[in-house]
Amino acid sequence: MDIQRSMSRTWPMNRTSVMQALAVSLLLTHCGPKVEPAEPEAAPPEPEPAQPAPEPAAVAAEEKAEPTPEELERQAALQKLKEDRARLKEDHTAEVARWTPELHAEAKTLAEKSYASGRAAIDAALKAKYRKPANAARDKDRHPLETLEFFGFQPTQTVLEYGPGEGYYTELLAPALAKKGQLIITNTDPNGPPEARSTYYAERVQLLLERSPELFGKVKTVIFDPSEPKLGLEGSVDLALLMRSLHGMVNAGSLDAWLKEIHTALKPKGVLGVEQHRSNPDANPEESAKLGYLPEAWVIQKIEAAGFTLQKKSEINANPKDTKDHPKGVWNLPPSLADGDQDREKYVGIGESDRMTLKFIKK
Repeated sequence: MDIQRSMSRTWPMNRTSVMQALAVSLLLTHCGPKVEPAEPEAAPPEPEPAQPAPEPAAVAAEEKAEPTPEELERQAALQKLKEDRARLKEDHTAEVARWTPELHAEAKTLAEKSYASGRAAIDAALKAKYRKPANAARDKDRHPLETLEFFGFQPTQTVLEYGPGEGYYTELLAPALAKKGQLIITNTDPNGPPEARSTYYAERVQLLLERSPELFGKVKTVIFDPSEPKLGLEGSVDLALLMRSLHGMVNAGSLDAWLKEIHTALKPKGVLGVEQHRSNPDANPEESAKLGYLPEAWVIQKIEAAGFTLQKKSEINANPKDTKDHPKGVWNLPPSLADGDQDREKYVGIGESDRMTLKFIKK
């Protein structure tokens, strides 16, 4: 009874308190400071799109392969050819400037003169001032007067000069034959592939001929394809000259073809004059040719097998100082001096190569 009375007295007070608390809570909600919502967290960055895997061909292209030895050799050859062309241009420019009106007049006079003998004609050309100084400096090693006299050269002949090179013999033969004879030279195509060394050699010859119309105006040029030697000079040549050129034919695999073509070009009993760098007697011609040398007995055998008879040989161009064991063969020696200043004094002291000088008659 007492407990019930006590609860009946306190309950209304508790209810009133609850109602008051609710009123206070509502008042605070509407009148208190406004609570800002929290900033949302930044969204994580989008992942980078996946790159497609490179194609195998693209990977191969990016990976630069090491050049092969053959490619390196070709690159070196092209670089050397570029340098040689630059020097050729400089040399030609200097030569054109050197050719004064007086030199042109001298060349004209010599080309219009009649000579009593081959010796007189060559002697006059040797003394001429128009000659390229570098060529004149080689006379002591080349012995041109004695060599041509040995071959029986006459100013009334038709002479074929294979591969004039830098024109050492061409500038002597051209005026000697201009009046009563005929000089024919061979050349490859100066308009051939620019990366071919044969084209460079042809350009060099072409520039030589253009230098002096007075001197070279009557020279005939036979353009040939190195892969198929053809002269078209059947039975019309008195004297054919192969001056330091047989090794090139051997290296190109065209020696037999050239000997056959020259035999056809010569008149009956015509003369083939040969000057060639001479190797040791036991040398392998296929190997020694790469260094510019050939064994004399082998040369004689090859030429006689092509329809010629050796009439005589001479030591006019012999050089016992030539040891024939140079790393770059004849090109280590003057005038090439392939190693530049390296061992220059040694090679200049040796002089130009030891050479055979052979006179053949067409059977």
